[in-house]
Amino acid sequence: MNGITRFTPLASGLTRLDPFLDIDDMFERLNKSMMRPFIREGMDIGPQIKMDVKEADGKYLVHADIPGVNKDDIHVTVDGNRVSISAEMKQEKEAKEGERVIRCERSYGMASRTFTLADEVDEGQIQAKYNNGVLELTLPKKPGSAKKEIPIA
Repeated sequence: MNGITRFTPLASGLTRLDPFLDIDDMFERLNKSMMRPFIREGMDIGPQIKMDVKEADGKYLVHADIPGVNKDDIHVTVDGNRVSISAEMKQEKEAKEGERVIRCERSYGMASRTFTLADEVDEGQIQAKYNNGVLELTLPKKPGSAKKEIPIA
């Protein structure tokens, strides 16, 4: 087997065939493709909050998708430049006679996101609105909180 070489058109010369490397690659690809469905179904990911954060006109604008939640179940806390959003997704326990669940893909439980902004937020000027499953936060920057670069002598 030492005399067998593999032609690689992108390489400048010939390379030696390593059958064990090919077998390892094959088993790894096979393992990933076969195990992927079991890993996804077995993991209970739970509800997630997806959001966009933008900066404009001296304030941060946050749009967080939290569908199917009552606004009283959403909590926002701000501590300096750290923002936390949490929400409780509740499952309706409405069982009708003669009805059975075939598939349930909606997540229930607690969801939270915490992120840090570059500047501190003025807690007294924060505005929050919740409409059609989207939480909109307007977080004005605290005056005088701009970062100052220090020259090195």
